[in-house]
Amino acid sequence: MDQSYTFNNKQALVMGLGRFGGGLGVTRYLLRQGARVVLNDQASEEELSTSLADLGNQTGLSLALGHHSPRLLEDIDLLVVNPAVPRPWENAFIEAAVDKGIRVTTEIEIAYRQLNPDQIIAITGSAGKSTTCAMTHHALASNGLHSILGGNIGGSLLDRLGEISNDTTIVLELSSAMLYWLWGRELESPPSHPAVSCVTSFNANHLDWHGGLEHYHASKKHILCKKKRAVLPESLASWAYPNTRIVTKDHIIHGCEIPGSHNAMNAALAHACIQELHPQLEESEIVNAIRSFSGLPHRLNRCFEHNGVVYFDDSKSTTPQATLLAVDALQTLAPRNRVHLIVGGYDKGADLTSLAKLATELAGLYCIGTTAESIVSNAHRNAYLSQNLETAMQQIHSRAERGDLVVLSPGCASWDQFDNYEVRGTRFIQLAKNLAGVTA
Repeated sequence: MDQSYTFNNKQALVMGLGRFGGGLGVTRYLLRQGARVVLNDQASEEELSTSLADLGNQTGLSLALGHHSPRLLEDIDLLVVNPAVPRPWENAFIEAAVDKGIRVTTEIEIAYRQLNPDQIIAITGSAGKSTTCAMTHHALASNGLHSILGGNIGGSLLDRLGEISNDTTIVLELSSAMLYWLWGRELESPPSHPAVSCVTSFNANHLDWHGGLEHYHASKKHILCKKKRAVLPESLASWAYPNTRIVTKDHIIHGCEIPGSHNAMNAALAHACIQELHPQLEESEIVNAIRSFSGLPHRLNRCFEHNGVVYFDDSKSTTPQATLLAVDALQTLAPRNRVHLIVGGYDKGADLTSLAKLATELAGLYCIGTTAESIVSNAHRNAYLSQNLETAMQQIHSRAERGDLVVLSPGCASWDQFDNYEVRGTRFIQLAKNLAGVTA
């Protein structure tokens, strides 16, 4: 573990609270380490009231809200950037910190440097990374191994360092932005790579953050290291180094509780990651544990049923490819012409033509958010310009029949109308129950 960075008596500026607790976690951690922290966010105190209430009044903490003024950088030793900040290499505030010689980092780098990389299985991918991480964690725990799940999947590992021992396996989900901050920059002493790395898939995504496909591609590949072990699907065999295990269709694990051939491949990738780090475990025990995994909230989760209509919350689907996989997976339950699909949201710059083309095969394609008009304009028929989730659900409620499936799998991020995908998914479930007259 890297103990070269100390924070006692340092003046830190945390840039952004973040949607999933990273800003809160790193703020709490720095205060515990004896740092003085300025919490800086462009949102107002009222908008951040819930998150700020979690922090409470702490000695050494001050707020600077509503702006990112360069004046805040005076006497600052450390700038902690929220990974959601797009194209940080051209952000004027961050560049001003670099010019002043201020150390610039992120919550994930601070957390990662407290961990033993030999205990880490790190997983990324354009689609499937959360499910593969959760399957891996579930199977390890089911086989009696102590495991911690963290990273991009939510929350901050900095709040859980006390739970980690020499016998703990850390399953770490890493986004492309996190990978850039860990290994994409020129650092004097970059952190060591994890014992096992896995890339579940690669398709165009987050082009708004990266500024183009080439940078996104390079960032994903930063997870791989020639000296460490890796697990890749056969679709990414060209990325392989000598210590890489390639998972093919012959290895997929059938009989999983969560549907879809893509989840059968996710299961195989999870199985391979575990075998790479823990070869002593019985293969059958790993496979049985993975099969028993019932799925994550907001990831093709069967969340409600009423009058023979079944609702699936796949709000975590933020790429067109993830939506296509969800639709394919549900074909074992109903033909496509019985599926009411809600798509659209924040525009990340991805090509959404494939979503529009689904319309003619479905019971209906209901388009919401910033990308709604674009998707509808590329659909030949059967697409509805719903604009928002409430309207989409009302339209579906008036049309859905017994045996139909209602699926929220947007293929886009949520940030135009919701704080995050979790809020979007929770609202979908709430609307389904409200329209069905269910109050509990």
